[in-house]
Amino acid sequence: MRAVPRITDVAALAGVSASTASKALNDTGQLREETRQRVRRAAEQLGFTPDSRGRALSSGRSYTVGLITTDSSGRFSIPIMQGAEDALSAGEMALVLCDTRDDALRESHYLRSLVARRVDGIIVTGRRTEPRAPIDVPVPVVYAFSPSTDPGDTSVVTDDRGGAASAVRHLLSLGRRRIAHVTGPASHRSAAVRAAAAVETAGDAFVGEPLHGEWSERWGRHAVDVLLRGGEVDAISCGSDQIARGVCDRLRELGRSVPDDVAVTGYDNWSVMALASRPPLTTVDLRLEELGRRTAQLLLELIGGASPTGLLELPTELVPRESTLGT
Repeated sequence: MRAVPRITDVAALAGVSASTASKALNDTGQLREETRQRVRRAAEQLGFTPDSRGRALSSGRSYTVGLITTDSSGRFSIPIMQGAEDALSAGEMALVLCDTRDDALRESHYLRSLVARRVDGIIVTGRRTEPRAPIDVPVPVVYAFSPSTDPGDTSVVTDDRGGAASAVRHLLSLGRRRIAHVTGPASHRSAAVRAAAAVETAGDAFVGEPLHGEWSERWGRHAVDVLLRGGEVDAISCGSDQIARGVCDRLRELGRSVPDDVAVTGYDNWSVMALASRPPLTTVDLRLEELGRRTAQLLLELIGGASPTGLLELPTELVPRESTLGT
């Protein structure tokens, strides 16, 4: 049977000592780039895979990152986690997911456990965009989607205001001049920010006041009845895809064509809702995987010794579909 290559084999092929080969493969020590590349080529040629325990011992790192979330459904945390894993895997790092279920004691337990595991850093996220209290741990931390209340911490969020404004500008560009807005609870920051942006962007084309309710299809259906009692509209921008799908269902029940009579936009680009809607929804993509990638990249920089960067706001993307463009 073919022997498993060892670090000494890599060193011999590269013409360096075993310690130099180890430093080159672990990105430690003061070595010339040409030496590092020669060692890596030798390792690749031999099919050498570094031992993770030895790598951790030699570098003083565990090559693991914790992800703390309050989003039990995974609606927001899963795409963020997938994006983070994309960035972390390039450095052969593992990610440990911990769901706190909005329980402060559970969060404290997970944080103690992660620190005891000697994780290199922690990503904190959740299902709401409201700022949250920072955590107190002796490792680098980056907050994703749910920013830290401490402006000195590194936080990565989405541009909710810009996203809602882009949906309304799209409606205006299509000639819509009686635009309403239906969204979630007024107590939720995301709903309030999106509603304010819709009103400001629509200007004289805005009808009535933003309608606030629950994040559900049921509320979307009911909101259509409320709107039409107050007069006609030719467009409805919604604060979520769930609400928008309910809006489309109720308009269809009432014999109103979407988008011929009323154009509808959603928010989130949640494929379960946006693509199953009849018709498929024009919506705002939060680009959560990109947010996760950027969060992990910033965490890696902090682990490498960089200073916290404060709040970073990433742009959203409007995804046009049949609910505004037709077939």
